[in-house]
Amino acid sequence: MKSNKTDPNLIALIDDLKAKERETGAAIWRDIAKRLEKPRRNWAETNLSKLDRYAKEGDVIIVPGKVLAAGKISKTITVAAYSFSEAARAAILASGGNALCIPELMEKNPQGSGVRIMR
Repeated sequence: MKSNKTDPNLIALIDDLKAKERETGAAIWRDIAKRLEKPRRNWAETNLSKLDRYAKEGDVIIVPGKVLAAGKISKTITVAAYSFSEAARAAILASGGNALCIPELMEKNPQGSGVRIMR
């Protein structure tokens, strides 16, 4: 499939996700790659309030898009996303959680076990 993406970092990330899926057999990485191949206007934009509402304490969440700072977060969770607003990253870290980029999560958890996708 011909991609219309022009950002070399995004193209490399999509290729890495697909390679990780082939290497480990973990379908979550191909799913994230497919979501990132879609137009940016269709990407997930998740607010802290949604993370706080749907995540449980200690969850590992992946957002195939951007995490925004609307709302508050009171749980200690690990969030991996393509990007974070500065305020969202600061709020996640202040609550005791971790804010990772997607490649960091792939390295820490190559099988993708226990990772939830949030749109």
